[in-house]
Amino acid sequence: MRKLKIGIVGAGSLSESHLGAYAKNPNVELIAICDLIEERAIAKATTYNIKHVYTDYHEMFQNPELDAISVVTWNNTHKEISIAALDAGKHVLCEKPLCMNHGEALEVKAATERSDKKFMIGYVRRHASSAVALKDIINSGTLGEIYYAKASILRRLGNPGGWFSDKSRSGGGPLIDIGVHVIDLSWYLMGRPKVKSVSANTYHKLGNRSNVKSLSFYKAADYSPENNVEDLANALIRFENGSSLMVDVSFALHIKNDQSGVTIFGDKGGAEVEPNLVIVHESNDIILNSFPQIDNASFDFGEAFQSEINHFVNCCLTGDEPIGGIDDGVEMMKILTAIYKSAEEQQEIVFE
Repeated sequence: MRKLKIGIVGAGSLSESHLGAYAKNPNVELIAICDLIEERAIAKATTYNIKHVYTDYHEMFQNPELDAISVVTWNNTHKEISIAALDAGKHVLCEKPLCMNHGEALEVKAATERSDKKFMIGYVRRHASSAVALKDIINSGTLGEIYYAKASILRRLGNPGGWFSDKSRSGGGPLIDIGVHVIDLSWYLMGRPKVKSVSANTYHKLGNRSNVKSLSFYKAADYSPENNVEDLANALIRFENGSSLMVDVSFALHIKNDQSGVTIFGDKGGAEVEPNLVIVHESNDIILNSFPQIDNASFDFGEAFQSEINHFVNCCLTGDEPIGGIDDGVEMMKILTAIYKSAEEQQEIVFE
């Protein structure tokens, strides 16, 4: 099998995850990196022995050696970079979220339809060992009909500032940043039903809580105290098949400890996939909690990310269709856009 020649657009903090995972894949050759800050791109190129450095991704995409790219940039650039890469004949792995809103998602979909290249979105939680195992269990019918799910990531002090808290670049706060992870995982495990309606709220009460003393938290490379995104979002999402999903996510909240979880409920059993995989079922009129004996039964970002990168590389080389392609991205952006619209208008959004 020949090596896939990869380029990275964006040399910020998340690029390290992409670079490291690609470097560990024996079927990959990292050949190009692009960043607006040339010094930052040069530093990554030196570390990973990358021969081509660019500050203009259009110029990078003209490189005939290049097979595929990872888009690891601000959310407001995902659409334009992805479309330019597809039109230049490159496979694309785009970090989540796909883009800023549903309208942009449809533009990216149009680009995929005029290209024969693979397009995948970085929904890393789908590739965790625990999620893969649970998906197999659900597909086997063990849990029966999945009719309800809960998805939650609540941070008490978790606004990274910088571009994350600048709506013009991020598109929003915890909902579009971390919420998309658990919403997508729940929706994927539920069988990817079509959205029917959304009722939601967003709150901007606490800001980035930069006044809090003695507690450290992740800060963006361009950290600044300015903040115009939501602190908290919650939503009830109804689907055409009658199932529903309850969501709440926050960057800032008066809560004792950070919390996260994805829970799935079926008519024959249920499951928790985060923080640890637990299967709940009945046998001989007894309710049983089962703890599957698998590697990484709790979510491991490094393991899941490596699996995601390996899957993308394999799809590009073999022609297989990726898990988390454009249609999933369009539906997810439809949901996220509806949540923000419902919160703004203070009414339920119903799709015909």
